[in-house]
Formats: sequence, structure tokens, C-alpha cells
Amino acid sequence: MAGLATKETNKSVSLFINKIESESKKEDAKKLLSIMEDITGNKPKIWGDNFIIGFGNYKYKRKNGKEEFEWFNVGFAPRKTKLTVYLTLDINEHEDLLKKLGKCKWGKGCLYINKLKDIDLEVLKQLITRSKDAKWH
Repeated sequence: MAGLATKETNKSVSLFINKIESESKKEDAKKLLSIMEDITGNKPKIWGDNFIIGFGNYKYKRKNGKEEFEWFNVGFAPRKTKLTVYLTLDINEHEDLLKKLGKCKWGKGCLYINKLKDIDLEVLKQLITRSKDAKWH
């Protein structure tokens, strides 16, 4: 997770996406924006200064029980080299879908995708659907 300093903002999502220099990254960001909005039913918000686009929110509590903060249910960040997709589930527990997803890397709660055309969008949609109501515990 990006950390405690990451909070929902009122920054413009469309302005941020339109400033992406790479046309292919910009188109992928627009496609992800549409997919996540359709699946979650939530409007996108910019989270933090790292410009993560998040959908929905919930109270996240660290395992130590001392820290609690707001976090989004699903989101993504169009970076220069990759699209980072944030999911609120342990991706490693969804091996059935990972095997079908296509060319990408992942961590516990993130997918790192070069281009959307490298992956199966229907499989990505299934992961987003599984994640939209999940909460880290």
C-alpha cells in the first residue's frame, strides 16, 4: 500500500489522464477507468500525490491494530513504464485467474501490466469483480 499519506483528493481525474504523454498509456488508462467504474459503480477519485486513481473506499486497519485509515477498494496508476492495478485481495490466492491473465507481474495486492493488450481483459475484469468488495484484514 502506498502508505498513510495517501488520501482521497479532489484533483481532476480527467485532467490527470489527459496529461499522460504516451498516447497508448493514455488510452489504456481511459479503458481501465471505464472498466473499473462499470464494475464498482463508483466514481473515480485521485488518491494522494502519487496520483493513484481509486474507486470506493473503506477503513483499513493495520494488523498491529494501531493504525486505521481510508483506502480505496480497487484502483490503478498509469506509470511511465507500467500500469499498476491495485486490488484489495491477495492475488496469489487467485491462481486460477492468474494462469489465464497473460503477460504481467504481480505482488500481493498489485498487478504490473505493460499494456492492456498484453493481458486478457475478461480475466482482469474477474479479478476486479472479486476485489471490489474485498477488504484487507
